[in-house]
Amino acid sequence: MKIKKGFVLRVVGGEHVVVPVGEMSKQFHGMINLNETGAFLWRFFSEEHTLEEGAAALCNEYDVELKRATADVQRFFDVLLANRFAE
Repeated sequence: MKIKKGFVLRVVGGEHVVVPVGEMSKQFHGMINLNETGAFLWRFFSEEHTLEEGAAALCNEYDVELKRATADVQRFFDVLLANRFAE
């Protein structure tokens, strides 16, 4: 999975936000607020990776068990795909 082009992640007022740019701003009118873990995964999945690679990266970055990391990444995947933010 990979985040679609047309979104940028920024830190605004200490908060992680994703906003659409270019052509994507014609399709999506809003912004996405992410916590620190969500921002980490957003950056990670700006390149093509699998769920398993994402879970391993989450385990390496944070003190979390693989089972929990896999479930968290799956939820992240599901939200991205449901909202057509990823391909």
